[in-house]
Amino acid sequence: MARNATNELLQNAKKSKSDEFYTQLSDIESELQHYKSHFKDKVVYCNCDDPQISNFYNYFASNFKELGLKKLIASCYREQVRDLFNTKEDEKGFFFEYTGSDGEKRKPSSTDIVYFKGDGDFRSEESVKLLKQSDIVVTNPPFSLFREHVAQLVKYDKKFLIIGNINAITYKEIFNLIKENKAWLGINLGRGISGFIVPEHYELYGTEARIDSLGNRIISPNNCLWLTNIDTSKRHEDIALTKRYFGNEAEYPKYDNYDGINVDKTQDIPLDFEGYMGVPITFLHKLNPDQFEIIKFRKGDDEKDLSINGKCPYFRILIKNKRIQTKLAENKGMPAGNNVYKTFGNQCVIEQHSSYQK
Repeated sequence: MARNATNELLQNAKKSKSDEFYTQLSDIESELQHYKSHFKDKVVYCNCDDPQISNFYNYFASNFKELGLKKLIASCYREQVRDLFNTKEDEKGFFFEYTGSDGEKRKPSSTDIVYFKGDGDFRSEESVKLLKQSDIVVTNPPFSLFREHVAQLVKYDKKFLIIGNINAITYKEIFNLIKENKAWLGINLGRGISGFIVPEHYELYGTEARIDSLGNRIISPNNCLWLTNIDTSKRHEDIALTKRYFGNEAEYPKYDNYDGINVDKTQDIPLDFEGYMGVPITFLHKLNPDQFEIIKFRKGDDEKDLSINGKCPYFRILIKNKRIQTKLAENKGMPAGNNVYKTFGNQCVIEQHSSYQK
């Protein structure tokens, strides 16, 4: 119950563009360490970040020279509400540019920032103008606008590394990008993202909610991911396959409405199965596109949820092993333990060697 309350709190708050949920510097450092070589001579844009307090801005400004950045831009939204009861002057969004020049102030004050004419929404004409100048976008966008944020980045052909909810995998637009190898999950996922700093007026829910040594109020929903289109060597590491289908068919039931088998855990993917397999969505965190092909999400041939004996497991992703090429010994007529399968490339598997000798 406490975990659900925390997740609901985060989701509801992130629906409002004016609610700030800040990513911790430690989480940014943990992820960004894997991408450092990609930032040399690049313009980085944090387009959902107040440069005065954002840890994304803080990270890039502090590591500007080490990363070899060309320029850093950070901009943020400010809500503009007009009605009969609101007599306050509308707030304007603002941005700040940092070039790392000698004598340049790294942390801007209120007099250093540049105000937009509008609210600073990342979709605004003013913000898009800054986006066009940039090479890489790194930020934590409002979760309810995640699809729009990604669509904009794809439209303008930008490299990106952004935080979202794990459920974003199930969005048609996001899944298709992953299927087409145009986007993928980053290094850290779930508990790998330790929490978000929340405003004073938010109640701390959940057993892992806390106040850190600096007085920051932190909630830990453990249901977030990094989505990116920046490649790393870790993404091309094979999943170690140690299980076998033949001889253990009962552990891999077939779907009612698709020619494939169900695999409950990524670690249970068999090394000797050439057909289609349905795996949990968390498989995407381990996906090596050189090792597996993504076929389809969730639905069978009848476009209904995949089912086994009339019951539907939680969302499955249908995949196929690219590496299995030739079956050297047919299963029929041989003991299950004597199956030999040939693979190619650097597939990381434990192959089953036959005791049969010619």
